[in-house]
Amino acid sequence: MNVIQEINNVNAKFATQGSKLRIEKRGEKLNIRGSLPSKKNKNKFQIQRISLGLKADISGLEEAKKKLQLINLQLELNQFDWINWIANPNKKEIKNDYEFTNKLNQFEKFFFKESKSEYLSSTRKTTWRSSYKPYMKRVLNVYSESKSEDLEKIFQKTLESYKEGSRSRKQCATSLSVLAKFLEIKLPEDWKLNSKGYGLNKAGFRDLPTDEAIEKIWEKIPNKSWKFVFGLMATYGLRNHEVFFSDLSSLTSFGDKIIRVLPTTKTGEHQVWPFHPEWVEKFELSKLGENPELLPNIKKDLKITTLQKIGKKITDQFMRYSLEIKPYDLRHAWAVRTIFYDLPDTVAARMMGHSVSLHTQTYHHWITKRDQQQAVNNALLKVKRTKSI
Repeated sequence: MNVIQEINNVNAKFATQGSKLRIEKRGEKLNIRGSLPSKKNKNKFQIQRISLGLKADISGLEEAKKKLQLINLQLELNQFDWINWIANPNKKEIKNDYEFTNKLNQFEKFFFKESKSEYLSSTRKTTWRSSYKPYMKRVLNVYSESKSEDLEKIFQKTLESYKEGSRSRKQCATSLSVLAKFLEIKLPEDWKLNSKGYGLNKAGFRDLPTDEAIEKIWEKIPNKSWKFVFGLMATYGLRNHEVFFSDLSSLTSFGDKIIRVLPTTKTGEHQVWPFHPEWVEKFELSKLGENPELLPNIKKDLKITTLQKIGKKITDQFMRYSLEIKPYDLRHAWAVRTIFYDLPDTVAARMMGHSVSLHTQTYHHWITKRDQQQAVNNALLKVKRTKSI
């Protein structure tokens, strides 16, 4: 395959998209050349080159395309900075805490750039506050205390500051991976291995409530509106805020009892089936199909609140009633319950609104037990058949 011709094809495609930059081959290496901000005056543009250090072959061209896309995006957002392109990006070239803080601020703006709708904006705000902001603060603190080290090591230290096997460690790894991609930082090869975090098998096999305990706790709740909240979470494994952002119309006496979590939630639209199905009647959820206003009257306008704040109201209410379990215990119990209903893991994960990999990692202990039990049952059945012959 002719590399020069491929480079020309790539440049032509970028030109049609309005790019003023192009990839060029100089010797056996690839560069990016075009109108870029002056190193001395960022408001003044002139023709300059960025050395990519990539080999002039098809593999190198694929990487060069990604870098050109990133540069174009940085220019569009007015976030282009030569400090990211004039030296090895793995090194800690940012000279002081102020400049690193500025980089994190740029990342935050980039994170919110696609939040065009009000609902998406609210969801992004919730995600940023809970899943990014704490780890941005931590990496900045580690950076400040480790002035002579590479950013790769800074990220590694930040990750290792969280307890192995904890949910925080895994979330930190996820957040820093996104930041690293934005900053063009190459993370250690064993990053995923070291990020092992949230999983009930690593979290002391959380003492999940039994079905009998869940029914007894429901009976103790004095407020009918909050009994509906508890019943929905137990029967459908909902996240806290999803209780207030679900279509409950199917819960009527003649409905199919399949609720629809609305696309305004954290993980988008998905359908959920009841486990146990009989709990729909046990917890009187059919009443919600006729009148969803039976749920607690709380502010749900995402222009003035967030999904996180809505979810916290449920957590606070559980504490107020001294229910002895946390809201997410109901979600975890639902997931484990589906395992022993032999619901396929891919289907259960879809109903929970998360990936299959997260599902299998989180519920690995119970999934393994189910699979082993099935294997044992098959083996015993085989022996029984052999003896009967």
